[in-house]
Amino acid sequence: MKLPHPISLNELADTIGAKFIGDPAHLVFGINEIHMVEPGDLTFVDHPKYYTKALNSKATTILINKEVECPEGKALILSDRPFDDYVSLVLRFRSFEPSVSMVSPSATIGEGTFIQPGAFIGNHVTIGKNCLIHANASIYDHSVIGNEVIIHSGAVIGADAYYFQKRPDGWHKLESCGRVVLEDRVEIGALTSVDKGVSGDTVISEGSKIDNHVQIGHDTFVGRNCLIGAHCAIAGVTRIEDDVILWARVSVNKDLVIGKGAVVYAMSGIDKSLPGGKTYWGIPAEEARKKWKELARLKQLIGERG
Repeated sequence: MKLPHPISLNELADTIGAKFIGDPAHLVFGINEIHMVEPGDLTFVDHPKYYTKALNSKATTILINKEVECPEGKALILSDRPFDDYVSLVLRFRSFEPSVSMVSPSATIGEGTFIQPGAFIGNHVTIGKNCLIHANASIYDHSVIGNEVIIHSGAVIGADAYYFQKRPDGWHKLESCGRVVLEDRVEIGALTSVDKGVSGDTVISEGSKIDNHVQIGHDTFVGRNCLIGAHCAIAGVTRIEDDVILWARVSVNKDLVIGKGAVVYAMSGIDKSLPGGKTYWGIPAEEARKKWKELARLKQLIGERG
């Protein structure tokens, strides 16, 4: 998430009552969790296992719970509870804004777009031209919808990321401040959910078609002209490249890449990145020909023993 305007290190640290290391005039331009950081961003780290990753990331300001050597050109904000302070900053700069109507006055809706009765359009949503938003679809705040997009009934665009940290008193939520971006000619099926990014964007690219009852997790990128079948479940921070087909009930683990043109048959489970241009099947998903050969050999062995 980009801040409304750049904020100095000194000012930002003061808002959470923390000490800092670095130039007081050092500027922070955005707030991002580690998977999505860009130069100018602040990120947080609260476990020694991830110190090196955070300090060497693209982030130029690191909210951290230990005083360490500050990398050149960066700044540190020292906090006993980086997770909680990060959440407080998110809520400060993108707090919940109650809606006052089914279609927010702050939404921008393009020419030729139809909003069916009962659809909800949140605050600061942008919808392009010649779209069709069916009854009872919900588009949460700050979502961006391109031209000629169809969203079917019961779909939810922009729900919070499913992201929690375990504490002695239970699970603490990492508040979401990202968006969903649906590019031109995307179609979203009935009762499908597309979660917003934790701090960046969940993107479904031009021409992709999503079936009914699909779950697409936070910060996922879906390339152009993909087909995703009913009941697929795609975990967060997944990258699906152009022209991929996932047939019904495919499950995809987090932080994976599915290469351009890959086809995954129904009921498969993907636990690792898959190269493009091949066909996959099974749990765990492997090249379909290999799986069929294994099944044929298994049947042969069973027959021989019988």
